[in-house]
Amino acid sequence: MESVENENQASFSNRVDLTKLNEGVKKIKAEIGKVIVGQQQMVDLILTAILADGHILLEGVPGVAKTLASKLVSKSISVDYSRVQFTPDLMPSDVLGTSVFNMKNSEFEFKRGPVFANIVLIDEINRAPAKTQAALFEVMEEKQVTVDGNTYKMEAPYIVLATQNPIEQEGTYRLPEAQLDRFLFKIEIGYPNLEEETEILLRESQRAGKQLDEISAVLSAADILEYRSAVKQVLVDEKLLKYIAEIVNQTRHDSAIYLGASPRASLALLNGSRAFAALQGRDFVTPDDIKFLAPSVLKHRIILTPEKEMEGATPHEVISQLVAKTEVPR
Repeated sequence: MESVENENQASFSNRVDLTKLNEGVKKIKAEIGKVIVGQQQMVDLILTAILADGHILLEGVPGVAKTLASKLVSKSISVDYSRVQFTPDLMPSDVLGTSVFNMKNSEFEFKRGPVFANIVLIDEINRAPAKTQAALFEVMEEKQVTVDGNTYKMEAPYIVLATQNPIEQEGTYRLPEAQLDRFLFKIEIGYPNLEEETEILLRESQRAGKQLDEISAVLSAADILEYRSAVKQVLVDEKLLKYIAEIVNQTRHDSAIYLGASPRASLALLNGSRAFAALQGRDFVTPDDIKFLAPSVLKHRIILTPEKEMEGATPHEVISQLVAKTEVPR
């Protein structure tokens, strides 16, 4: 009996080989763990988004390592990295690039902006005006930039990590729904607990050099693309596809929600669930994967009714309640 079970497990485990992916995830987590204390859920969601080929919006008060986490991820992967600090006077050309006249050959040459990298950190994305935010629409969705009638493709992998402060609204510009919809996850980062903060202080008191100097590149662009190919083979049962559709569909009919999520949210939940399952070492998706990711995928894609907002409800709470009352397939 045991030999039959072992044979079944061996044949099952060989359906999608996730060995290299899991080894790569352990390496990158180990590098990030050299600097970041706690925040395991944030790290898991960031890695899930990278495997699912999605962009990430990090939201939290100042000082909770939003920018640091983005830098650590980029430094542990051997790819091109750029950072853009969004400010009220930032123009679209400052982000995308602009055509410059070359006196030598009397021709215009395109000078690439900071979005031309594999990992782009946009710090305080809601600090720039609407026209600069809108400049990101095409590059985030289609992985390309069109300037003066010419189209420039981005090299894979291409990931945008954006940060914003939910508290301070002075001098900020609210992100439009169309742009929020382009982020796979919205990750809300909270304060560390007492033990974690004590560990942060202990590490800082013992640290001799700079934090980022401790981080080494452990993955390449080719590794990420290989892992993504494996993620696409992760099995999703047809019942779970219907489960995802039911959750997203309920956001359009719930009395607490003024604007529900689009089909893009369903695709995001599907791709995210596959990547999260692979991150856990499984080649199949479970209902728990979908339940865990649903708030991060949906909370920035819905708008609550004014009445619900006045009650003090948050999108995360509403989505969690909605998921809880959706029947789980058996």
